[in-house]
Amino acid sequence: MESRRGPLKSAVPSNIVSPVRRCSRTACGRPAVATLTYVYADSTAVLGPLATYAEPHCYDLCAEHSERLTAPRGWEVVRLLDGSAPAQPSGDDLEALANAVREAARPQERAAGAGGGSRTADPMEVARRGHLRVLRSPDN
Repeated sequence: MESRRGPLKSAVPSNIVSPVRRCSRTACGRPAVATLTYVYADSTAVLGPLATYAEPHCYDLCAEHSERLTAPRGWEVVRLLDGSAPAQPSGDDLEALANAVREAARPQERAAGAGGGSRTADPMEVARRGHLRVLRSPDN
């Protein structure tokens, strides 16, 4: 009976081969962050997030080369957004944030019928200015 050794048992460890995928551009050793695929039928180059595994007909690119990518004349470049990257805030987001700050800065209306100068607010509160409060020390 013959002993069959699998490829992993007979493999020689090497410091030359890295488990990190590298940019496909010649003489570029930077880590890949995007995958480029050509759709010849549509004359389109699709640049998207790094593919799960390397394929022979796709090209892995580093950040610099993916930003500078151009296509041949008559071709279109489609850049797919990476879902894990944080989205840039839109005008609506900034307006909602400004409205929330304005609301927090608005003075609170005090109850008028609660006996002249007495407050119904937190007994630890000493003073208030806009949305800021001065609190009494818990030791006092």
